[in-house]
Amino acid sequence: MAAIESTPEFVNAVYQRTRGRLEAVRKRLGRPLTLTEKVLFGHLNDPERAELNPGTAYLELRPDRVAMQDATAQMALLQFMLAGIERTAVPTTVHCDHLIRARSGAEADVARAIEENREVYDFLASCSARYGIGFWKPGSGIIHQVVLENYAFPGGMMIGTDSHTPNAGGLGMFASGVGGADAMDVMSGFPWEVLQPKLIGVCLTGKLSGWAAPKDVILKLLDILTVKGGTNAVVEFFGPGCASISCTGKGTITNMGAEHGATTSLFPYDKHMEVYLKATRRGGLADLASSNRDLLAADTEVEASPEKYFARVVEIDLDRLEPHLVGPHTPDLARPLSKVPAAVKENGYPAKISVALVGSCTNSSYEDIARAAAVAREALAQGVKARVPLLITPGSEQVYATIERDGLLSVFRDFGATVLANACGPCIGQWQRDDFPKGTPNTIVNSFNRNFPARNDGNPATLSFIASPEVVIAYAVAGTLEINPVAEEIPVNGRKMRLSPPPPAPEVPEKGFVFKAEGYVAPPEKPAGINVQVRPGSDRLQLLEPFPAWEGKDYVELPVVLKAKGKCTTDHISPAGPWLKFRGHLDNIANNLFVGAVNAFTGEAGKTRHPLTGEVMEISKVARDLKGRGLAWVAVGDENYGEGSSREHAAMEPRHLGGVAVIARSFARIHETNLKKQGLLPLTFADAADYDKVCEGDRVSILGLKELAAGKPVKVVFHHADGTKDEISCRHTLNQEQLGWFRAGSALNVLRAKK
Repeated sequence: MAAIESTPEFVNAVYQRTRGRLEAVRKRLGRPLTLTEKVLFGHLNDPERAELNPGTAYLELRPDRVAMQDATAQMALLQFMLAGIERTAVPTTVHCDHLIRARSGAEADVARAIEENREVYDFLASCSARYGIGFWKPGSGIIHQVVLENYAFPGGMMIGTDSHTPNAGGLGMFASGVGGADAMDVMSGFPWEVLQPKLIGVCLTGKLSGWAAPKDVILKLLDILTVKGGTNAVVEFFGPGCASISCTGKGTITNMGAEHGATTSLFPYDKHMEVYLKATRRGGLADLASSNRDLLAADTEVEASPEKYFARVVEIDLDRLEPHLVGPHTPDLARPLSKVPAAVKENGYPAKISVALVGSCTNSSYEDIARAAAVAREALAQGVKARVPLLITPGSEQVYATIERDGLLSVFRDFGATVLANACGPCIGQWQRDDFPKGTPNTIVNSFNRNFPARNDGNPATLSFIASPEVVIAYAVAGTLEINPVAEEIPVNGRKMRLSPPPPAPEVPEKGFVFKAEGYVAPPEKPAGINVQVRPGSDRLQLLEPFPAWEGKDYVELPVVLKAKGKCTTDHISPAGPWLKFRGHLDNIANNLFVGAVNAFTGEAGKTRHPLTGEVMEISKVARDLKGRGLAWVAVGDENYGEGSSREHAAMEPRHLGGVAVIARSFARIHETNLKKQGLLPLTFADAADYDKVCEGDRVSILGLKELAAGKPVKVVFHHADGTKDEISCRHTLNQEQLGWFRAGSALNVLRAKK
């Protein structure tokens, strides 16, 4: 039965296995180990023989648990059902946090969501009960906050079907976002295969103070690394500055490591983690971690000479760190608040703030809410309420009940805020926003993690800026980006006021948490007779059929349906928002394929010229028509193609509609893996400039596929409409096992054959 928490017995067994594996690895390597290596190698499937080489070796790992949110869990569980496994092999949970639409407030929004999504919730609940999965009902909380409160532990390893799974790195866990197919492998008892990441060390010195917050650490790091600087790497934090950051503050930093593309990020075990474990009723785990400290921090030689053990070392002095605001449209466009007013004038950003929002999986802990409430309380003391609409999202039932007891909810309500459900809401596009028509430029300020165009409210003209919760409240008081609200006087009703830095908030509540987990449903020990609920003819759920195997032939003169220009995230490939309701129905959600991707051929998002008729139409319709005619097709991408969320729908949709390959300048880690898992070929231009050779009307041939081999380049020919052609070379990262996925049609087909 899935426990409501990670038990001391379970964690102790993990530590003992880790010790045994590390003994074998230390004999092989004969050198000190980083924290990342200890956790990574401590979970190797075969520590005696595994190839160990960062950036080239593929590791087979044995994670301790799996976590899924309701949007991605649907497809993951549908694949798990198709695999034919009777029971999950590792502890697994499903968390209903993505399908609750923010509109009126917590109680009304949850009630509406239960009614609107009853069919999906019934499927997830029955599937969880059938296969031994813990189930968290809607309103229970955001997956990453609930995991931190109940399941994460120092030195453990977890994968999750959400890109912000690394939130658990704040508690010293190697937690990585993956696609549903990866989760299905581990749930089925097979290892998790991942490219051995390179290591980036981030040395923190000094101490956070004043308005500087943990959020500013990751915003500054994004400025340094950019959105692709952490790809296929783990970011490991060390140094004396770590001691000034709470456990949930560390979680904020590791959570947003997804924004620079890292496999995960993690901190060494320290007093703050011990405090948090004890506060969340896991004193036994704190005692275990304290007695196994050698497993939960790098060897002393690493911190003494970090350049010997990390591929790159970054230093951030917390004493000099300013509060930051990032955006719009990308999370690595970072500026100190002192430089924001000038940037507003220079770039013509709408200065007036239309809405301020606090919450998301990144910043919805008790400490976050308390810091934000302190700023609101000071403004109220000066007779000022929020001057723009303000939305607050607590992270869990436990956080909500505790801030209600401690009077923080009443502070926000007096300040003029609307308190939303314990769910993702506007952060992932579940926001029924009625104040600005689509296409109307406006500015929002929030404490979320991503700010791609249209992500929060479906309006591509909305400029989304990200900051810490306390800075968001300061901007809610100012109402404009034209002043620095933490350093300048704010004009209010003919007078001026100044906000003081918020006092240090308690990292855990002084009176303890109000323990609340009413939304948790444990699976029955004997699931015999439980039927998974999928209604025939449903437009929201559809049982899967296996993808067909590769036919054994080269791809010859296939049409190019898209040449994506610039940023093409998974939000562009398969948007969320209103499309979330189709996450369990592959054919229906495929109608959003590439709807947000800007086509270099047309200059429009989501449109392309039909290669046979010449008509400009939606890309999904072109792809579906080509499939109906028995014609496969190819898409072309730019840099860091597939950045962002872990949603494997962005890989399953092109596969379902007849796509066979994506050729890009570079790929984001999770998306490249998702493409491989679903049987598509992810190829990169050997010369990135060859992207410019792709023309409208091209047909592409991918040749020599029978001889496709690990490390061997692929010959690709672009046949142009004028009769000329360009022959180029492309690379791939498929290893021997992954080549088997391609030939079989998907990784799931291989797993089914093994079974």
